[in-house]
Formats: sequence, structure tokens, C-alpha cells
Amino acid sequence: MRLRRSQCILSCASYHKADEDESNWHRKKLDEEPAWSHNSPHVISQFAQCFTNAMVGPRAWIGGIFNRSSNKRLGSDKYLNYPLTPLQEQSLQRLQERLGVPFDESRLDHQEALQALWNAAFPNVKLKSLISEQWKEMGWQGANPSTDFRGCGFISLENLLYFATRYPACFHKLLYKQSGSRATWEYPFAVAGINITFMLIQMLDLFSEKPKCLPGLNFVKLIGEDDEAFDILYCIAFAMMDAQWLAMRASYMEFKDVLQATRTQLERELSLEDIQRIEELPAFNLI
Repeated sequence: MRLRRSQCILSCASYHKADEDESNWHRKKLDEEPAWSHNSPHVISQFAQCFTNAMVGPRAWIGGIFNRSSNKRLGSDKYLNYPLTPLQEQSLQRLQERLGVPFDESRLDHQEALQALWNAAFPNVKLKSLISEQWKEMGWQGANPSTDFRGCGFISLENLLYFATRYPACFHKLLYKQSGSRATWEYPFAVAGINITFMLIQMLDLFSEKPKCLPGLNFVKLIGEDDEAFDILYCIAFAMMDAQWLAMRASYMEFKDVLQATRTQLERELSLEDIQRIEELPAFNLI
């Protein structure tokens, strides 16, 4: 049975309530343990590597915590043969073309996008070089972010840059972990972002010629109305993931569970029968 939008709004509102209810518990916990500081690149680097190894293994495709064969097919077979409008076909094709672009550190436009991401994240700090230990401050595994982008291609950089420039207040709130009482070992922001990109690609069944699941079907309708729907959904998913992280009192070893909970909630919202625009998703208010 498909849900209506009003039935999901309470789920999103509960994120904020859970955050408030648990703030005292987190504050006590943080008082007992040393806080993780963004001013310690060596510690951040070690943590980011540990985080990725725990999730997907070293040198593995980032996002590999999801099994491609496990993608849910929601609803009946009628969703397998739905027709696309010409506009939907064009929008889906453009998005799938983006998915096929690998990150290439030798391309000038990719270098410029990487520089733009740094400028948006840290506008008052000059980046010494595109290969720099400074990147660890954002939660990359090492001094060269290109090694992480190989997991999900150029679109994962585009998603981060879109988030930073379209919704800068929310982006910085998550980057600097400004809301809620945080765990001692937080998720590394940048690596988490790449995993969110991959999660969305799989959840929406974008590897297929056209999606064969209800969330993917409804998403095609949304992207037919707005070419930026995928990028906006990424921002929503990132904010939702952080809210889930706080509500679940999570630490880095539980990131897999947090991301799965985020995916489940997004699938519910994208299965609503009365969503016509991406801005109508209940979780849109998180950004």
C-alpha cells in the first residue's frame, strides 16, 4: 500500500525531537571522553581510513556496503512496463550520462570543481595545492581526494559542490557538526558524502535502462520536472543521514546502519502517491 505525504511528515519531525530528547545524554557522554577535533589532521586521516575500511574494505568501491542484488522492487509488475514521456527520457539519459563520467584529476574542469569545493567549504582558508594534507580536514582519506572519487565518479564531487553552493548553511552545519551533541568518533564528512551518492544511485535503480522500483519510478517523474532533482535529493539524503545519526546515538562503526535507515526512509517518501515535485518530499525541510 502506498502512503500519503502526511503519514511521513511525522517521521521527519521525529528526527528533531529525538535530537532534543537525547542532547543531555550525549552531553554527559562527551564530558567523559575527549572530543574529536577538526584541528588534528593526523587523527582525522587515521579515522577516515578506519571508517572506510570498516564499511567497504581498503581500495574497494566506496558504497560497496550495499549489495546490488538487494535493491527492492516495490509494488507489482505494473511498475516494470511504465512508459516514459520524452521529457522524462531526456532527463534520465542526462543523469545516466553524468553517472558514467569518472573523476579525472588531469582534467582542468575537474580540478576547478575540486578547488571550488574547497573554497565553498573553507572560504577563509587558502588551499595550498590540490594535493594537500589540508583535505583531511574535510574528511578525505588522504591528501589527494581523487583517490576517493574513483569509487563513484565525478558526480560525487558534483553532488558535494552543489550542496555547498545551493544550501551553504546546511552544508556547513553538517561539515562542522554544529547541531546536536555528537559522538566522540564522528563520520568523516567527505567519505560519507560519496557513500550517499552511491546509495542514491542504487536505491533509484539508475544502473538500469529505466528504474524498476517504485521509488525510482516516482523519481523519474520528479526529474522530468526538474533536472536538479537528483542533486537536491542528495542534499536531503545527507541532512536526513545526519539527523538519523544523532537520533540513533551512532558512532563510526554504526554508519552502515545509519545509512540503511536513511535509505529506508527515503524509499518511503519516494513511494508517496501525492508527490509531484522534489520540494514536496517531507524531508525537504531538513535543508
